[in-house]
Amino acid sequence: MAETNFLTYKDKPLVRKGKEIYYGDMKEKFVVRFEILSAKKEDKLEIADKVSVQLLDSNTDLKIKDRIKKESTKDNLFDALDLGFTWLERALKD
Repeated sequence: MAETNFLTYKDKPLVRKGKEIYYGDMKEKFVVRFEILSAKKEDKLEIADKVSVQLLDSNTDLKIKDRIKKESTKDNLFDALDLGFTWLERALKD
């Protein structure tokens, strides 16, 4: 099977699919899901101005509601990423 190379941050995969961004390794206990809920146009760029953050159990056999361990909404992508990275780091230490 061919190996897929993903963009990484702090040695963990960071993958975007549409308006969703996943951070973490599915082989580990938890991953973080970011969903861009809304964006505003600034010049020619779209800037996320509402982002959902969820700490998920990586066990895909569970129902999605049972996989969500923490969730929040942030007003920009930077704050969402900061929160998600912190949650994941702490969850994987436990």
